[in-house]
Amino acid sequence: MKSHLAISGIEQIKCIEQGKINAGMPELEVDTERAVSPYEFLPSWFFYTPVVMQSLFQGVRHRDWGLPLIANPSIKLSGMVGESKHDILSLAGEHAKQWISPFITVTRDLRNVSQQLDSALEAMSQAQLSFPIVAKPDLGCRGAGVKLLQDKDQLASYIESFPRDARFLLQEKAPYQAEAGVFYVRYPEDTRGKIISITLKYAPSVTGDGVSTLQQLIDNCPRAGQLSHLYLPRHEDKLQEVLELGEEFQLAFAGSHSRGSIFRNGNQYITEALSQKLDEIFDDLDGFHYGRLDIKFADIHQFMQGEAFTILEINGASSEAAHIWDRNTPLSEIFSTLLEQYRILFDIGARQKRRGHKTPSMAALLNAWREEKLLTQQYPATD
Repeated sequence: MKSHLAISGIEQIKCIEQGKINAGMPELEVDTERAVSPYEFLPSWFFYTPVVMQSLFQGVRHRDWGLPLIANPSIKLSGMVGESKHDILSLAGEHAKQWISPFITVTRDLRNVSQQLDSALEAMSQAQLSFPIVAKPDLGCRGAGVKLLQDKDQLASYIESFPRDARFLLQEKAPYQAEAGVFYVRYPEDTRGKIISITLKYAPSVTGDGVSTLQQLIDNCPRAGQLSHLYLPRHEDKLQEVLELGEEFQLAFAGSHSRGSIFRNGNQYITEALSQKLDEIFDDLDGFHYGRLDIKFADIHQFMQGEAFTILEINGASSEAAHIWDRNTPLSEIFSTLLEQYRILFDIGARQKRRGHKTPSMAALLNAWREEKLLTQQYPATD
């Protein structure tokens, strides 16, 4: 897909191509007038102040402000903060595991890097994992510390840069390029759940013309040019390289809009077949009722049929129905979606309380938030 710009005598600069990088995704329209949502990078407090106000009301209504922290009773604090990716994915039974990308967990300990590298490689071998592989912190969100590792030298560097006594996952790189965030809710005792949001996640990229440098391609891309502060430091050593005609260059790997990925509203692709498949999977994963699944899939048509996909992560109570960061989503819809999410979260928590689950203290929530914040500041840079 081409932006309608004339740059340095070149009639059109290719940007965010539909080629291999986003293979299987619906065609991405590039709007040169509104390439970035005007709300996408506003501070979180702007959007969550109404949510906090509503939550105070819901807490009074239910006589318990901690209900969101028990909506997913098998996950620490319901996945609001400080949850372990390993612990959540390990809830899966044998059937559900077939739909989750294989992974191992490594703890950065006091041994030297060489010893830890040998241990990690042995664990990868036993789990039949090979390079390239995705490394990600066990605690963390918004793509913090996520890197694509191509070989053992990069794995050694990741180990060396990781905070001591902290865990990270090494997960199989999905065989698919297309990606979506699927928000799924299922009330306790219900046999069926519901998909309330699908977000299509496009990896930002530029395509070479045989003349322009990588920096020029970024600067002249309608979206990437506005987010160059995210991309230029990440590719500093390649900025003066000239990409060959038709060569694609991926600007970000982690599928988070805060890291520069492109989000589009995919709610039109919600189907009964996909909902039924998720019901089947979560019949075999105890205690999950509310949250977003990060999924890679072969192509949108198979995905709608509940086929050819793999789950990368399962995120809990703090998840967003991320389609709201589509560039065309009006502010009123962003607010209404977030408010509806948290009404559902309180309702599920209230049902869990009636089933005997007890809400944790606010001190537990604060301590988990502090721990996660401290660790996140020490993670390696995100790809």
